[in-house]
Amino acid sequence: MQKNERPVIAIPMGDPNGIGPEIVLKALSEAAVHEWCRPVVIGDAYCLARTLADLSLPLHLHTINNDLSDAHFQPGFLNLIDLSHRGLENLEIGTVQALSGRCAMDYIEKAVELAQNGLATAIATTPINKESLRAAQVPHIGHTEILADLTGTYDPLTLFETNGLRVFFLSRHVSLRMACDLVTRERVSEMIRRCCAALSQLQVMDKDLAVAGLNPHSGEHGLFGDEEMTAIEPAVAACRAEGLPVTGPVSADSVFHMAHIGRFSGVLSLYHDQGHIATKTLDFERTISLTLGLPFLRTSVDHGTALDIAGKGLASAVSMIEAIRLAARYAPLYRPL
Repeated sequence: MQKNERPVIAIPMGDPNGIGPEIVLKALSEAAVHEWCRPVVIGDAYCLARTLADLSLPLHLHTINNDLSDAHFQPGFLNLIDLSHRGLENLEIGTVQALSGRCAMDYIEKAVELAQNGLATAIATTPINKESLRAAQVPHIGHTEILADLTGTYDPLTLFETNGLRVFFLSRHVSLRMACDLVTRERVSEMIRRCCAALSQLQVMDKDLAVAGLNPHSGEHGLFGDEEMTAIEPAVAACRAEGLPVTGPVSADSVFHMAHIGRFSGVLSLYHDQGHIATKTLDFERTISLTLGLPFLRTSVDHGTALDIAGKGLASAVSMIEAIRLAARYAPLYRPL
């Protein structure tokens, strides 16, 4: 990839009271990141400068215009759109505060603006804190919901990737009881179609998509529940009749391992923790969340603000680096589904 073809990746700094500023600085101090893409950080110079002084990294903060016309895309530079929030000197690192929640929301809004205006190809997000968002009266519980609202997107598609294992989710932030109720033939069929389209677009559809079972051993033909027989098997059969490469249900105690060793291109997990446990046990730091269906690609670290270690220089940037890498890899291929 030629240097002028590298995608522009917008990186909102995340909650300034958490580890966001630290992992952004550590990630952008890596020369490889600048080989993959042209990163632009949205945040506050005050917070980044303070953190940079503590870390002593060989990085120059370069404040740029909103149109990116004065950016220096080369190693050693962090190109920053500085939102200059007032009162940052009163932030208490490692705590929940309304101001930090407001800042985090503003960074996301600016990153979305850049992407929607065609100035950024993708967004790689850093951790935000649900309690700080609530304190700031932000009416959303997480990035996916915020991005869906800002872009008018209905039901974005979540994909986790780690070490070649790709996992989709039939449902996200709902109770386990509600998640089971959402396992219907219609919803599973719709998600199979969306997952296959996403894998094909990202050029990783070389094997079947596997649909995980819901019950132990996929229900053992109704001995441990009948969702496999009434919902999953009919959905898989209907989609296969349409020509889609899908298999299932495959018992959840083996399907993720099978996908990891290359038997499947991806797995449709039937509820939040089923897929989260599998990916994060495999490699917690390199589990990256991709949000598909938005007008632009979004990748994200899949860990929290880690308030307990914020400001101590202890945070690992592995997940941030991986999120940027995947954003740069897939952004040229991405189209809204």
